[in-house]
Amino acid sequence: MKEVKMSVITKEQVTRKPFADKKNYPYGFARSGDFSINESKLLQAHGSLFAALVDGKITPENDEEQAYLESALGHREPATPQEKAWLKYQARINRPKTASIYGSKRAATQDVDDDDDISDNSDLDIDLDD
Repeated sequence: MKEVKMSVITKEQVTRKPFADKKNYPYGFARSGDFSINESKLLQAHGSLFAALVDGKITPENDEEQAYLESALGHREPATPQEKAWLKYQARINRPKTASIYGSKRAATQDVDDDDDISDNSDLDIDLDD
């Protein structure tokens, strides 16, 4: 029989690489204009940990990580700069998308009786036979 090794992700594996969101921020957090330099650094340093905790890939190992998870899930207010940066990031990527004026449907016009807007020009006599 073969032994089946379960792939357990450790905290060190998760936090080894800086966090990046190529889909929503292809040029990085610092160049987006959404985050300050400090917030960008915090997201790069702690974002992978937050994402792994929220996705359930790792379980909190200490009180700090438990607090991160509770804050990320909205169970308590963010207390640390890392938590505030993560919640700001989540608010940015989950905001409603704005529609393009070129791709949206034309706004419905009000039903207005056009006859009321046009003045009666029956008193003008135009003689075209001259």
